[in-house]
Amino acid sequence: MFYSMFSTIFTPLFGAISVIGYFINTLFWLVPILIFSFFKLIPIKIWQTFMSYLLDGCATFWISVNSANQNLFSRTKFEVTGLEGLSRKDWYLVISNHQSWVDILVLQRIFNHKIPFLKFFLKKELIWVPFLGLAWWALDFPFMHRYSKALLAKHPHLKGKDLENTRKACEKFTFKPVSIMNFVEGTRLTEEKRTRQGAKFQHLLKPKAGGMAFVLGAMGEQLHKLLDVTIHYPEGTPSYWEFVCGKVKKVQVQIKVLSIQELLESDVYGTDYFDDHTQRVKFQRWLTELWKQKDQDLQNALAKKSQDV
Repeated sequence: MFYSMFSTIFTPLFGAISVIGYFINTLFWLVPILIFSFFKLIPIKIWQTFMSYLLDGCATFWISVNSANQNLFSRTKFEVTGLEGLSRKDWYLVISNHQSWVDILVLQRIFNHKIPFLKFFLKKELIWVPFLGLAWWALDFPFMHRYSKALLAKHPHLKGKDLENTRKACEKFTFKPVSIMNFVEGTRLTEEKRTRQGAKFQHLLKPKAGGMAFVLGAMGEQLHKLLDVTIHYPEGTPSYWEFVCGKVKKVQVQIKVLSIQELLESDVYGTDYFDDHTQRVKFQRWLTELWKQKDQDLQNALAKKSQDV
């Protein structure tokens, strides 16, 4: 009874303090990131490269403080397999299942100091978001230039220009290691969404190959390894509030490392992906098979938990 009363009173309090900690930490690091962003506007390549490393360092420290916050208030146990052999000096494409906003905190924590700072492809319009657009640009988040089918129908000469423009924007990663993050399901898992899709998977949504294919088309030759990440919450998918309140006792993460070079050299993916229907079908089938294995891994994890109980 005493424990229940203690938990009722202090758990929300710890959660609130933790959220305030995240907020203060974000504001603290946002200031130097924005200041350094303006310095990075100076059009001297070696200077911009130096500033990029400095900005990534700020982002890495931001994650480190967030992790300390988690250790202090959440006490969540992280069980991670597959981190061996990863390096901050390598180039990665990271894909993962997506169940909660907590996934991003988990990924940032487990990969911090293990691989380069995680970056997402963003729509080019987002660069105009006040403050954040400048920060994303300074942190080398790649901006996508995608033309709609309607625009391409009116202006056929633009075909392929979006990928070409994005590829040029990513040239800086030839000399600077990077990790590109992609949630290939496109949205967070809910039972409603899973049912709407025909419940093809027990614990996942259908993967969408287009976003991953765009990254490979723009940066395939620069990326070295594909990290296939499976995140499992044994007690059920948590909300952000449940996580910061320390209600998540355990998070299990499995990482499988695949060679992007082998993928590009196989007949699974080709540079004509966006123009060749057969090639799109092949790549989607390959990704679906990857997801079937991920779904089985999650089922095995649940079965093991049942046996342990």
